[in-house]
Amino acid sequence: MADAAIRATPEPLAVRVRGLSDRAIAWLFIAPTIVLLLAINIFPLFWAIYLSFTNFRANRPNAVVQNVGLGNYSRILNDPDIWASMQTTAHFVFWTIVLQTLIGFALAYLIDRKFRGHAFWTTLILIPMMLSPAVVGNFWRFLYEPQIGLFAYAVSFVSGIPTSDIQMLGNVHLAPWAIIIVDTWMWTPYVMLICLAGLRSIPDYIYEAAEVDRASPWRQFWSITVPMALPFIMLAVLFRGIENFKMFDMVNLLTGGGPGSTTEVASIALKRDAFEAWATGRSSAFAIVLFVAVFGLANIYVKALNKVKQR
Repeated sequence: MADAAIRATPEPLAVRVRGLSDRAIAWLFIAPTIVLLLAINIFPLFWAIYLSFTNFRANRPNAVVQNVGLGNYSRILNDPDIWASMQTTAHFVFWTIVLQTLIGFALAYLIDRKFRGHAFWTTLILIPMMLSPAVVGNFWRFLYEPQIGLFAYAVSFVSGIPTSDIQMLGNVHLAPWAIIIVDTWMWTPYVMLICLAGLRSIPDYIYEAAEVDRASPWRQFWSITVPMALPFIMLAVLFRGIENFKMFDMVNLLTGGGPGSTTEVASIALKRDAFEAWATGRSSAFAIVLFVAVFGLANIYVKALNKVKQR
């Protein structure tokens, strides 16, 4: 009777786990994450690829779905409005990356000097990055108001232009730059952090050897600082380039793609095609084209980054 009770008692979990191999335990821990990743990311991707070859419309779920082959891709690649939105996106990506990299690296270089109060100023600079895009968009929309906005008053004070003429969000020439300014203000601290990590990874003995060789500070900057921090700068450019290529929330909050289609980036055009025109199949093809473009450019850039790191 006692032997039967012992055999019926379940083996403790710790004993059973102890008998597993390291690989089995690793799979036991990562399996839930893999399943969640497949459910949230991989399945929607393959579903979008399938829809991109059909005429499916989300507002007509019961309609007959027909296979249109490469028709959606042909329409996307031959649509002048799509190419115009891609040019607008390229304009945003280029100028935001240039401004954020230059200002971010300059701030990182100054903070790396470790002057008095540098910790306070570092925290102050990081505040924009910590804010929600919704908060930042509404905050800057208020600042850009021509009648009561502080931005219009500041520009008017410096230039003498009446505040009523400073239409940052309503002028076709100024609206793109209004969004670039906001994105630069918000994400320059992110670039600064990455550049600061690169600057502080440079060993001090290299600068000491350069001083022994009587290298000037300017020479040290171009021969030591920039080359050794370049992989970190390129990494920051990669991250911000991918994020700005997908820019949606800030444009949607500030201008909604207007005035006209001046600030209609690719993500805004995709949203309108999917949720206003309800051309789900065509918008899926557009999304796949954007994915391939970002993935291809990022892959080329990563190869260049690896070559720089191997120097």
